[in-house]
Amino acid sequence: MTLAGRALSYAILLVLAFLMLFPLLYAISGSLMTAREISSYPPALLPSSLRLGNFGDVMHALPIPRQYLNSLIVATCVMAGQLLTSVLSAYAFAFLRMPFRNLVFGLFLATMMVPWEAIIIPNYLTMAENHLINTYPALILPFLAAGFGTFLLRQFFLSFPRDLYEAALVDGVGHLRFLWSILVPLSRPALAALAIWSFLQAWNMFLWPLLVIRSDQMQTLQIGISRLQDTEAGTAPNFILAGTVLALIPTLILIYFGQRHIVRGLTAGAIRG
Repeated sequence: MTLAGRALSYAILLVLAFLMLFPLLYAISGSLMTAREISSYPPALLPSSLRLGNFGDVMHALPIPRQYLNSLIVATCVMAGQLLTSVLSAYAFAFLRMPFRNLVFGLFLATMMVPWEAIIIPNYLTMAENHLINTYPALILPFLAAGFGTFLLRQFFLSFPRDLYEAALVDGVGHLRFLWSILVPLSRPALAALAIWSFLQAWNMFLWPLLVIRSDQMQTLQIGISRLQDTEAGTAPNFILAGTVLALIPTLILIYFGQRHIVRGLTAGAIRG
């Protein structure tokens, strides 16, 4: 490719990247503006001064720190649960000989096609019958296993030569020792990708926490951000954007530090079907 062609390619990529990032950049810029600046016409793109007080106002309007903690607890527990259940089930489908293995795996994949809205009422009734409404278990238990995690890790495990598994068995290594001492360390890219994906899914949950949580102290951050509109300053866009930026911080950190693992984890398992 000539120098001119390469420069044109970079220019197009920069424009596309800016278009993709513009909503995020404007949200950050708007969160630092005054209410008058963000409501002006034509709209201002950059704040005249950094108004960090918007974030303090959000913290005082609702119990945001407690809601932040709730979201961190829920997302971390869901991530750990999905890693554990996905590793064990994927190992069984990849290495263990059992009747109807492919059929059962197909049923696992079928769960990915069932919309969440179709099972939300049975899940809610189960939580209510066990007196778990307005508790952490109600937010965590329905999401401790995921068909996507099993599928991702199974495909990754199948990319390893079966000779590795058979050699370990000949040496007297049991299934659990082979899994935790050999397979898991070699699968760090896929595990990191699954961890990031499951954490972000749990962090961004809205409908389920809205149904099963009743008290302000147990609400997650996403519910808290939506309730900012009910406060005295809720009509100010800069106030809402400040809360939105606070909710985006863990997401941005995970994506920034984990993007390499996401790409490696999602592509390495595509070697074999």
